[in-house]
Amino acid sequence: MAPENQTKFTEFILLGFSETPEQQGAIFGLFLGMYLVTVFGNILIMLAIGFDSHLHTPMYFFLSNLSFVDLCVVSTTVPKMLVGILTQNKAISYAGCLAQMHFFIVFVGLDNFLLTAMAYDCFVAICHPLRYTSIMSPELCCLLVLLSWILSLLDALLHTSPMAPGNQTKFTEFILLGFSETPEQQRTIFGLFLGMYLVTVFGNILIILAVGSDSHLHTPMYFFLSNLSFVDLCVVSSTVPKMLVSILTQNKAISYAGCLAQMSLFMFFGCLDNFLLTAMAYDRFVAICHPLRYTSIMSPELCCLMVLLSWILSLLNTLLHSLMVTRLSFCTGHEIQHFFCDLEKVLKLSCSDTLINYVLLYVIAGLLGVLPLTGILFSYSQIFSSILKVPSARGKYKAFSTCGSHLSVVSLFYGTGLGVCLSSSVTQSSWKSTVASAMYAVVTPMLNPFIYCLRNKDIKGALWRLISRISSSQ
Repeated sequence: MAPENQTKFTEFILLGFSETPEQQGAIFGLFLGMYLVTVFGNILIMLAIGFDSHLHTPMYFFLSNLSFVDLCVVSTTVPKMLVGILTQNKAISYAGCLAQMHFFIVFVGLDNFLLTAMAYDCFVAICHPLRYTSIMSPELCCLLVLLSWILSLLDALLHTSPMAPGNQTKFTEFILLGFSETPEQQRTIFGLFLGMYLVTVFGNILIILAVGSDSHLHTPMYFFLSNLSFVDLCVVSSTVPKMLVSILTQNKAISYAGCLAQMSLFMFFGCLDNFLLTAMAYDRFVAICHPLRYTSIMSPELCCLMVLLSWILSLLNTLLHSLMVTRLSFCTGHEIQHFFCDLEKVLKLSCSDTLINYVLLYVIAGLLGVLPLTGILFSYSQIFSSILKVPSARGKYKAFSTCGSHLSVVSLFYGTGLGVCLSSSVTQSSWKSTVASAMYAVVTPMLNPFIYCLRNKDIKGALWRLISRISSSQ
């Protein structure tokens, strides 16, 4: 869907340092020696840290990761150069050049991030020695390394993906067929979706304002809730406005760029919703199962890191799918049986081989569905186990009421998501599949604010105080 790559040749020539045989012999010996020293030295450091329990500290954890990355940096470039000198063949294929460049960018970027993490570790050790163990916890160290990997991969992907061969698409727009062709039904659908959209926007903005303006709600639970409300607002805003405009103007066309943007935004915010619900389940697990340690575990730093990690993983997932779609060609059919550009519907229109796209779609969807859901189920199994140990009925009710709203939202989110999957695989009716998607993409974000407002006294109180302040100011 992006402009295609017009490359006419299949390899590059790496000229290296010198053409003369004498100098090439000296260069070969020099670089072979440096490479072996680098490999041997870094492997020794990794083995020493791994086998010595005294070195199982944050500082040496980062050092072992740095040694591995340094080993990878030289291994992406030097072996190819040595083989080129030995064989007197300086050619490298287009794919090989792209791969070498990609891995070099990844590991150099990773080196940069790890050095930053090590600097932060030294800062905490020297400036906050008494809090060093609690701040530089194993969880934080692992998160810092994971974040370094994700950012480095994202950077490399952004630089190398546009260089890959493009598609051969013959037309410039898709047609979103929507729900109905008849004017009477379209008016009803327009009114229904406009109403749901306005309710969703108004409800989620109210929750964001209530949480932001009330200091009593400046806690991890409501921090995640305000993020969830923002994401729900973005989910509906990525699909519904375009559908409403199409009904009003009777123009169902959407450009390639618009379709790709809509598809990417919907995937991104849908995935982010999933991760935030998992983070909220973990928050409730800590609050109920470890109440005395809740403040120390759910620190502002950890909450921000969890949200940041959710954003990055969602962005990475979206970028991967979107870039894979840009490789596809669309030759004849361009009518999408949906009210927005859904990835699976777009793949069905391609005249290219979509096997890799479907494999990625199902594997990643399985991972992003199963792993967060497993985390949520584990959290709630521990929560229910702790609640059952509470002796009084009032204590049980109070403990359960803190997670009742979240449990309802999780059930609605995964229930409608399962409905979309079943409607796509079981029924051949595109209308039923579209209705199921509307439940997932529009109805769920609309109901979430109502669930939290009806079941949560703190939110209701904050909303009344917010409305009172607005009324008194006028």
